[in-house]
Amino acid sequence: MSIRIDHISKSYGKVNALDNISIDVDQGELFGLIGPDGAGKTTLFRILTTLLLPDLGSASVAGYDIVADFKSIRKQVGYMPGRFSLYQDLTVEENLHFFATIFGTTIAENYDLIKDIYIQIEPFKNRRAGKLSGGMKQKLALSCALIHKPKVLFLDEPTTGVDPVSRKEFWEMLKRLQDKGITILVSTPYMDEAALCDRIALIQDGKILEIDTPKAIVEHYPKPIFDVGAHNTYLLIEKLNAYAHKHSVFPFGEYIHYTDQRDGFDPLDLREYLKKEGLRNIHIERTKATIEDTFMELAKQ
Repeated sequence: MSIRIDHISKSYGKVNALDNISIDVDQGELFGLIGPDGAGKTTLFRILTTLLLPDLGSASVAGYDIVADFKSIRKQVGYMPGRFSLYQDLTVEENLHFFATIFGTTIAENYDLIKDIYIQIEPFKNRRAGKLSGGMKQKLALSCALIHKPKVLFLDEPTTGVDPVSRKEFWEMLKRLQDKGITILVSTPYMDEAALCDRIALIQDGKILEIDTPKAIVEHYPKPIFDVGAHNTYLLIEKLNAYAHKHSVFPFGEYIHYTDQRDGFDPLDLREYLKKEGLRNIHIERTKATIEDTFMELAKQ
């Protein structure tokens, strides 16, 4: 087991940042921690990387206890925090050399591990880190987190604020790192990125809602779900929420995702109701649930 989290709790005053969290992550697994801002993802990462002490519970990373063996853990993990934290007045090459030196290694010694990432920013190796684009900053931060060849990689919302193309490239890089045997724990508020993980944990208000593969989590959605559209989206949401039989109503792209309380729901009933409420161009069609739908349903409970 690469990461073991056993009933971890952490509070800040009256706020429970983490509430009895338990997760196991296998060696070489790409595991996602999925939840909105304030869910507790960063607090958990800081505990696992020995930057915070838990109030209750225990955890181990790469076989080392987070309290008793914190010095050993720091040699075995790479950590990329959500906020860009490298030295902005140093160049790309200087930052990489600095972090390699801290861990008693060299760029040349572990270049094979970062090669696929570093070649994309190497043309800018003499540029100060603070002058890089968002995507280039993320690639530099990932290179610095990998330069000492860690066994476990912690990535805290690595694609937040990054353009879609760079996001796609970043996840492709993670898959290649996984192929090299590195265990990766990544957090993200983006539900579409959850599908790229081997397994995920949905977290809200410091509590784990569910842990499973992305496919299994979607299959657990308990009700038929429908895409509903009309000429006036604002009015549509208002009327769907006022419908006596509605179970859930959530905007999703160009449609509203709707579920009904009744087991024998007939879309014609809903269509007639919406017509009477003055809506036109009504579209109702059965659709597949997403991880976001499942998250919203679990968060209601």
